[in-house]
Amino acid sequence: MAHIDAGELLPNEHVQQMAAEGKITQMHRGHRYADEGDTFDIDGTTYEVTDVTERTLGDLTDEDAQREGSENLAAYRDRLARVHDEFEWDDDSDVVRHRFAPADDE
Repeated sequence: MAHIDAGELLPNEHVQQMAAEGKITQMHRGHRYADEGDTFDIDGTTYEVTDVTERTLGDLTDEDAQREGSENLAAYRDRLARVHDEFEWDDDSDVVRHRFAPADDE
């Protein structure tokens, strides 16, 4: 378990603020950026990575999209196409889901 910079997992300030507001509770990335038990801070709150799972884009659901701040899977796919140059959705593409939550203050 390590304490990582929030930017390692959450790629920009906007995404970090959405996480701080509870609008994002997971992030799929093309590679593993954290391990279960790792922690990071946003605005004085410590978050813990609670789950890291290898998946494919085809595994994603509307619930996954909502946990990443999109209305549904279609909106999520559109967002990925807007923010990534030359992005093409391929159900067989490998991704890594990182789930996180505020750490217990115990």
